[in-house]
Amino acid sequence: MNVTMKYKNYIGSVEFSEEDELFYGKVLGIRSLLLYEGHDAKELIADFHSAVDAYLDACEEEGSVPEVPYKGSFNVRVKPEIHRRAAVYSLSHGITLNKFVEEAVEEKLAALS
Repeated sequence: MNVTMKYKNYIGSVEFSEEDELFYGKVLGIRSLLLYEGHDAKELIADFHSAVDAYLDACEEEGSVPEVPYKGSFNVRVKPEIHRRAAVYSLSHGITLNKFVEEAVEEKLAALS
C-alpha cells in the first residue's frame, strides 16, 4: 500500500482514521499546511489535487512564489566523530563535504532498489 501520493511535483501523505472512517493527509516537504480528506480513495485523491490547485491559485493571486518541496537543501546532524571523518575523507579525496554526503545518500538509496 502506498503511503504517499504525487501531483504536480507535490507529495501528499495518506493516513486513515478508523474512528472517523476517513482517509486524510497533508502535503509534505513545504511549510504551508495543506490538508485534504476523503471517505474513499477517489475522494482522497480528488481533495489532494484540489488542495494543491487551490494553493497554486492562491499563490498566483497573491503574486507569491509557491514553495518548492524538497528543493535539495537540508541540515543533517551527526555525531562529531562522523562529521570529522566525513570532512577528512572529503578533503583527502578532493571533493566537498556536500558532494560526499550526496554520493553516500545516492549509494544507500541505490542499494534499496
